[in-house]
Amino acid sequence: MEQQIQAAADAIRSGNLVVIPTETVYGLAADATNETAVAKIFAAKGRPSTNPLIVHVGSFAQASALVREIPDWARDLVSRFWPGPLTLVLKSTGVIPYSVAGGLNTIAVRIPAHPVALRLIAAADRPLAAPSANRFTKLSPTQVEHLDPTILSSVAAVLDGGPCEVGIESTVVDATGDTPVILRSGVISATDISETTGLRVTTAQNSVKSPGHHPRHYAPRAELRIVEKITDSAAGLTFGPPGLGQVQMPPSPLGYATRLYAALHELDELNPEYIEVEAPPDTSVWEAVRDRLQRAAHR
Repeated sequence: MEQQIQAAADAIRSGNLVVIPTETVYGLAADATNETAVAKIFAAKGRPSTNPLIVHVGSFAQASALVREIPDWARDLVSRFWPGPLTLVLKSTGVIPYSVAGGLNTIAVRIPAHPVALRLIAAADRPLAAPSANRFTKLSPTQVEHLDPTILSSVAAVLDGGPCEVGIESTVVDATGDTPVILRSGVISATDISETTGLRVTTAQNSVKSPGHHPRHYAPRAELRIVEKITDSAAGLTFGPPGLGQVQMPPSPLGYATRLYAALHELDELNPEYIEVEAPPDTSVWEAVRDRLQRAAHR
């Protein structure tokens, strides 16, 4: 693996794209300081240039060099959740090109909790812009077997770090103000953030500062339908005993999130006309999973 990481680091420094593992989903990475390389990410994904990318760094010091200030309450979140699936949106120093943030004067930054990603960042000696390694609005990959051929044709290297442990994208928090504002839900919840900071947490809908707000997103090829109870003959995700062409999902939100994208990829391989998904509980701990399913089902 060390040889592969060094080759991938060389590719990054040369302005090329690399698929990397993180604990959330696989990312399509480029040198975040290289505007030409970043443009290749948008082109490979078919992603609008106004949709910001997350910058992955290897240390708090590296993050600090990219942003103007980090509020004390945000430092508390960093202490608890970095490395991990938490992204902070902060005011940029301008070191990172504005194109990375969709033309805004903020950047979204996090330290991934995956040893391969961290070793690559260190070897390349660059912060990495790394959105999910999928075509825009499509299912994110949580293992290399589920990478889209179009994405594979655009990269210089693929680093296989095994299945992703978290399974859905990071929680994004706007840290440019006096209190935390969740821009995208994830496995780190509003309760986690409130308990850590001692502050009231609010949620912003469809903020331009964060990825993941397109109405249709995270979608399999087949039409996805959210139902109360899955039809016996339908392909889909169920909480109960599975029938033919069905996947039984874990009863916990964390377990469900880890399994979600991989299960949808597996069902897509069956080429069903549609996929039914039994609705998760309508409670705060299931918010991130429900968000991904509702966007995947949007027509």
